[in-house]
Amino acid sequence: MLNSVILVGRTVEDLKLVTTENGYKTTRMVLACQRGFKNQETGEYDTDFIPVQLWQVAAEMVCQNCRKGSTLAVKARLITRTIEHEGFKIKTVEVVGERVIFINLKSPEKE
Repeated sequence: MLNSVILVGRTVEDLKLVTTENGYKTTRMVLACQRGFKNQETGEYDTDFIPVQLWQVAAEMVCQNCRKGSTLAVKARLITRTIEHEGFKIKTVEVVGERVIFINLKSPEKE
């Protein structure tokens, strides 16, 4: 069985590294991934904005080397969760990045 997703896109904002209470480093980024075909109505390429969670070394490397507009390839896996909200059970799908390849970096500005 295989659970693998490959996304190529641009980061939509500068990233921030967070450390959890358990000491794990993480960041949540949103990748703007342009579709490979044009919208028939508008003639433009649509873009999907996909949230990706990164952990530990991958999170540190991305936060150190990227800023808004950097192009990345992310190998990821999907995880499902069931959340209870107002008495209803809602299934969600999340993208967890496992490996990141830097394609075109916009380096963070040095202070």
